[in-house]
Amino acid sequence: MNENNYGLTRTSSRRSKAVSRREMLVTGAMAGVAGGVASAFSIPLFASRADAASDADKRNDVKILNNALYYEHQAIWAYSFAAGKLTNTNVGRAVLAIALANQADHKKHRDLLASAVQSLGGVPVKAESSYDVSSYIQQGEGNIDSDVNIAKLALALETDAAIAYTTEVAKLKTPALITAGASIGSTESAHAASIRAAFNALGVNIPVVPASFVSAENRSAWVLRV
Repeated sequence: MNENNYGLTRTSSRRSKAVSRREMLVTGAMAGVAGGVASAFSIPLFASRADAASDADKRNDVKILNNALYYEHQAIWAYSFAAGKLTNTNVGRAVLAIALANQADHKKHRDLLASAVQSLGGVPVKAESSYDVSSYIQQGEGNIDSDVNIAKLALALETDAAIAYTTEVAKLKTPALITAGASIGSTESAHAASIRAAFNALGVNIPVVPASFVSAENRSAWVLRV
């Protein structure tokens, strides 16, 4: 498999038929939290058509939603990219389990956001072939050189997604979209918490929810450095 820091790689199958008891416990803890989150937000978030008060409001909301859609595309790419670099070990398979669960949520977010943009008369931003996450690696907030560091990178990305939705959703003009954006932001926060719960399952004793809020001010409490 050809791999580089920013190119798209295929998600390889890393599951074996023989699964240890520890692997079952870790994978269950990770996928269970993420699965519960997915179920909680499976209700329709957007009406068939979102009507803003004016054309200016629609343009405002299209811009915000397309920014969010860009980062959903990035998250989907990042999980596929990282999955191809995970090892065929208990930890690697456990990280893969939560990566696939979180990615499934991001795909639903992508579809809903694209639908909302179209309902406002906009054109949904397209996914790029690859995305640059080097800034996270340079800041020591994850890497692609080990299963644990890949999980830390995912945690940093999910934390920033939660923060972004929190700050951007307030700028929307369409009430139904504000509610939907807040719901997606809550899911991103839960993704971050599920990754932190996985570290506990792997024997790293950290609080699953380290702060009462997810914001730029307490971001450092959420992310784990390499």
